[in-house]
Amino acid sequence: MTVPEPPFDHLLRLSDDTGVLEHARGAVPRRRSGYCTDDVARALVVICRQPSPPAALATLGERCLAFLVHAQAGDGASHNRLGYDRRWEDQPGLGDWWGRSLWGSGTAAARGRSARLRADALVHFEAGAACRSPFPRAMAFAALGAAEVLTVRSDHGPALDLLKTAGAALSGISSDEAWPWPEPRLGYANARWAEALLAAGGALDDDGLVDQGLRLLGWLLDLETTGDRLSLTPVGGWGPGEPRPGFDQQPIEAAALADACARGYLLTGDDRFVAGVNRAVAWFLGENDTHVPMYDRQTGGGYDGLERDGRNDNQGAESTIALISTLQQGIRLAGTQP
Repeated sequence: MTVPEPPFDHLLRLSDDTGVLEHARGAVPRRRSGYCTDDVARALVVICRQPSPPAALATLGERCLAFLVHAQAGDGASHNRLGYDRRWEDQPGLGDWWGRSLWGSGTAAARGRSARLRADALVHFEAGAACRSPFPRAMAFAALGAAEVLTVRSDHGPALDLLKTAGAALSGISSDEAWPWPEPRLGYANARWAEALLAAGGALDDDGLVDQGLRLLGWLLDLETTGDRLSLTPVGGWGPGEPRPGFDQQPIEAAALADACARGYLLTGDDRFVAGVNRAVAWFLGENDTHVPMYDRQTGGGYDGLERDGRNDNQGAESTIALISTLQQGIRLAGTQP
């Protein structure tokens, strides 16, 4: 399979001098919806991953970090929703956006294009890493940022402490072979749970965490595969006995699975995880339950959801970044069997 180059045109279209606009009607940015920390952090991750980004993209990366710094409160918590009038619409908190904020700044601290950007990102990460969220997925996102920091500073105390806490919060999977998942139903961005266990176990040299992560990831990959294609958990989640396929399937599910499978392959060399990344790429290209592409090659945008009778034609930030992220992993493992 030929993996397209990750397209950044639409991400740049959704961006302005403040950050990344959350929603679009078709490919037209919806300014009235404003911005969210979740998407700005996701954008920073894929920008920092991209080898030799062009000047416009590198500038957007700087702007994304500035947004995350502005969103962060003095105690390390974070705002999420900023209106187009540049006024915060919420109070600082420790939800998923806090975790994604640390994932973004941790990635920039490790992979930023300049020493200054890396240093500024680390300051942001350290402030947020002093907090602990009661929400498992928020801790999973934060753990991914901590693991990035440890790739360049293996003795970084705040990152190590955060990973230990996250590993404890995410571990303890069920002994039920049919349903090992730690929740009674699958939710959203499910593979991030498994990936965070792999990241924590790898960084902390904890084989128990790695084993749990591999078990969850293998089970989830099998569950979300029908024949040779992905059939992803829908937006409302999925539980035992519920009908499949489910809709509206979200691009973030494919992106989370691609990231987790790429990490699983790098830890184990197991070819089934290469197949998982390839299926995630193929899901965007049309090998999915309704056989429609989830990638607009003209705009570079990702479509917002796979529906029973087609797709949601809006091209928001979350879906576009999920497309970019998945293609990045596809290229990373290109040429690897199978």
